[in-house]
Amino acid sequence: MRSINLTKGNITVSLVRFTLPMIGGALMQQCYNIVDTLIVGRFIGADALAAVGSAYALMVFVTSIIIGLTMGSGALLAIQYGGGRMDAMKRSIAASVVLCGAVTIALGIVVFTGLHPILRFMQVPQEIYGMMYGYLKIVSYGIVFTLIYNLFAAILRSVGNSLTPLWFLALSVIANVVLDIVFVLYCGWGIEGAAIATVVAQGIAALWLWLFVTVRYPELRLRRDDWRLSGRDFNEIASFSLLTCVQQSVMNFGILMVQGLVNSFGPAVMAAFAVAVKIDSFAYMPVQEFGNAFSTFVAQNFGAGEIGRVRAGMRKGFMLTVTFSVIVSLVVCIFSRELMMMFLNGDADGIVEEGIRYLRIEGPFYFGIGMLFLWYGYYRAVKLPSMSVVLTVVSLGLRVAFAYMLASIPGVGVVGIWWSIPIGWLIADGVALGYYRLRGCQYELSYSCD
Repeated sequence: MRSINLTKGNITVSLVRFTLPMIGGALMQQCYNIVDTLIVGRFIGADALAAVGSAYALMVFVTSIIIGLTMGSGALLAIQYGGGRMDAMKRSIAASVVLCGAVTIALGIVVFTGLHPILRFMQVPQEIYGMMYGYLKIVSYGIVFTLIYNLFAAILRSVGNSLTPLWFLALSVIANVVLDIVFVLYCGWGIEGAAIATVVAQGIAALWLWLFVTVRYPELRLRRDDWRLSGRDFNEIASFSLLTCVQQSVMNFGILMVQGLVNSFGPAVMAAFAVAVKIDSFAYMPVQEFGNAFSTFVAQNFGAGEIGRVRAGMRKGFMLTVTFSVIVSLVVCIFSRELMMMFLNGDADGIVEEGIRYLRIEGPFYFGIGMLFLWYGYYRAVKLPSMSVVLTVVSLGLRVAFAYMLASIPGVGVVGIWWSIPIGWLIADGVALGYYRLRGCQYELSYSCD
C-alpha cells in the first residue's frame, strides 16, 4: 500500500480514506486490554478484573509518553514531506530514533525500580495488590515494542500510508486472543498469562512493521550521513516530540490521579470503572484517531503552504466529528447495560449499575472530547504544540480538581468524579476556539516554510 497525497483531491474523501485504517488500528490496539479484561473478568474473577483495569490506567500513562514522542515526530515529518524536504525528513527520523530511544530506556528504568511506590500512590487495595503487581511487572517488558510500533507507524502515516500498520496490528490482535485463551484457560497461568500474551502480541506487530518499512520504503532508509545530526535537527524534533509527549503524559497523569481517587471507593467501584472506561475509550477512539489523521492532513498542507485547504479541512473535520459523536452517544446510552454485561457475569449487579451510571453521564458528551482531539491535532500540525499542552492542562486540571472537590461532597461521592470529565472537555474546547479566533488565523497567514 503506497501513500495518499493529502494536499490534493477531495478533502472529505482524502480524510476518510486516510482515517479509516487508523481507526481500525486504534480499535485493534484497544483489543489488547479488552481481551485481557474479558477473559480475566469472566474466568478469573472480579478482583482480577479490578487489578487489570487499574493496571491499564497506569500502562496507558506510561505508553502515552512514548506515543506522544512519536506522534510529535510524525507531525514534523508530515510538514517536511508536504514541503518536499526529504533530506530534512530523514535527519528528523534519525533524531527521533535517538530521542525516543533514550526516553524509553529511562522510562523502563523508572517503571521497573519504582513499581511498588507507584502502586502505593495509586491507593491499590491490599486484596488485589499482588495480582496487579504481577501483571504490571510482565506487561512493562512490552514498552520497547510500543516504541518500535508507534515510531514506524508514525513514519508511514506522515507520508500518507495509514493502512499498512493496520494489517500488522490485526495479526498481533489475533495472536493476543489465541495466546490469552491458551495461557489463561489451558495453561492456568492466571493474570500473568494474560500479561505474557499481551507482550508477545505487541512484539509481533512491532518487529514485522519495522521489517516492512525497511524493505518496502528504501527512500526512507537511513544512510550514514543522515545520522550526522546538528543541534538544529535535535531542537526541531524535540520541540515537537517533547511538547506532544508532555501533552499526552499530562493527559494520562490526570487520568491516573482520577484512577487513584476511584480506587479509594473500593474494588466494586474500581471494577465498574475498569469496564466502563474500556467501553468509553472504545466509543470515542474513532474520533481520537480522526484527530490524529486530521493532524497529518493539516501538517502536509501547512508544509505545502495550502492554507485555504487547511481551513476548508477544519470545517469539514469538525462537522464529521460532531455527527459521528452524536451517533455513538446514542448507541452507548441506549445499550449501556448490554455493553457492561459483555464483561461481567450475572453475580455483579452492583458493578453493572455503577458502570451504567458512568456511561450515561459521559456518553452524551462525546462530541466534546471529539472536538478536543481535533484541536490537539490542529495546533500540533501548525507548529504550535505548546497550545496542545495548554488545552490538556485545562481539560485534565479541571477534571482532577472537580473530581476531588465533588467527590468529597456528602451525597455526591463517586458521581462527582463521573461529571468532572465532560466538564473538563467542554471548557477546554472553549479555550481552544477562543485562542484560534484571537491568534490562530493570523499565525497561519504569517507562516512560511523554511
